[in-house]
Amino acid sequence: MEFHVKDLNLADEGLKLIEWAEMDMPVLRQIRKRFSEEKPFKGIRIGGCLHITTETANLARTLKEGGAEVYLCASNPLSTKDEVAAALVKHFEIPVFAIRGEDRDTYYSHIKAVLDKKPHITIDDGADLVTTLHRERPEQTEKILGGTEETTTGVIRLRAMAKDGVLKYPIIAVNDALTKHLFDNRYGTGQSTLDGILRATNRLLAGSVFVVAGFGWCGKGLAMRARGMGARVVITEVDPLKALEAVMEGYLVMPMDEAAEIGDFFCTVTGNKAVIRKEHFLKMKDGAIVANSGHFDVEIDLKALKEISTNVKQIRREVEEYTLVNGKRIYVLSQGRLVNLASAEGHPSGVMDMSFANQALCVEYIVKNYKTLEKKVYKVPEEIDKEVARLKLNAMGIKIDNLTPEQERYLSGWQEGT
Repeated sequence: MEFHVKDLNLADEGLKLIEWAEMDMPVLRQIRKRFSEEKPFKGIRIGGCLHITTETANLARTLKEGGAEVYLCASNPLSTKDEVAAALVKHFEIPVFAIRGEDRDTYYSHIKAVLDKKPHITIDDGADLVTTLHRERPEQTEKILGGTEETTTGVIRLRAMAKDGVLKYPIIAVNDALTKHLFDNRYGTGQSTLDGILRATNRLLAGSVFVVAGFGWCGKGLAMRARGMGARVVITEVDPLKALEAVMEGYLVMPMDEAAEIGDFFCTVTGNKAVIRKEHFLKMKDGAIVANSGHFDVEIDLKALKEISTNVKQIRREVEEYTLVNGKRIYVLSQGRLVNLASAEGHPSGVMDMSFANQALCVEYIVKNYKTLEKKVYKVPEEIDKEVARLKLNAMGIKIDNLTPEQERYLSGWQEGT
């Protein structure tokens, strides 16, 4: 079996971590049981470009139990857990091409190694697998049934491709499922981002000024958790509706140019580039801590930061100190990459349970319906979203009401009024 991981001797440790995560993923367990019996993916090759974490391992196991050949590479150079990659290869015979800290060339060579397996389905987190396929191997797209996309940044890229008429096969935007962005983006990102920042710095949040760039679902979760830790939270936004919502939630809202002067912590969650720029760094306090929890390492303009720095040095495992020309020191976490995965362990298993349940069921939907799907980005079918929620409630032992026949008639009609 072809693979490329750091060290297979880490596999036994990785297996324990995968099993630990599985305990808090009851929805995926229920789906895996059904897949194991029905084998919906028999004869299907699935290529996944995902964060190689314990939760991803359980998704891969679920797809393989369903009869698929599964091949994985990393969607971020710093998000791979080497022990998990080793365990997938050794204990589950799932080929993995991922090593934590890999350089850009290795990163893309791993993506191409997955594409070499000629997958029928792509599962992406950031759309690097899909864009590489379209740019460099367009002939392979003819054999692809469809794909799924996990994150906001990837969905943005894919919708741009569809708008330009270059998307060669249908893709379901798993990120946009209500059971994904309402929970994973909000509660998962909120908790794991703060976890990463605290592990990297061991600094006190209470009483500090915490600047959140972006008030989408990830920003909402991060702001909520930072406020819960006692920070005074500032929101920066470009969308007037989101900015107004932040004001109504009781947050301070201002431009980054103003926030730069008062912030102790800064974290970007926008999906856009150069959110924190040269002019902002120069206004920051001595000792300001800057992190990113958006998918790509473009939200913090590190090139501009280096241009105005006289010295750069490593202070802690995931902390770099930039001494500016004005003498102030700025601390960047995890090289500007996903701080929740590079400095911590990513989202808790309990919330990824729903996200990856969506992935598994959407892959099944594509296999069953690909002949009728167009070459565009689809929302997650409502029945899948509700099924994931139902399975989650069932796993939690929570029951809810059902509509009575009279209520169903009332909601479907128009003749009854006051």
